[in-house]
Amino acid sequence: MAYLNADQREQLRKELEGLNFVRAKRKLMLADPKGRVAFFRNAQHSGKLETRFVLEGLGTVVTLVERFSMNEGRGLFIKRSNYELESITVEPTPANHA
Repeated sequence: MAYLNADQREQLRKELEGLNFVRAKRKLMLADPKGRVAFFRNAQHSGKLETRFVLEGLGTVVTLVERFSMNEGRGLFIKRSNYELESITVEPTPANHA
């Protein structure tokens, strides 16, 4: 597979903006058979979770940042987790010089 250039990486970022986390994850995992998840919902900042995908065949690293909050449920002790996709970063890998 050929590495993605800057324009293709920007196009990928724009495609992922309209998707929720599950659909974005599916699109990234199907885009590259050599792709892998570097870390999943890692807490780097308070209230934000990061998931990083390394698409080695495309020479690209994609980071999805989600905002996490708790919603009140119907019962006394039931709470629901709410995740919203906040930002998407698409960067080249060190091997990608395109």
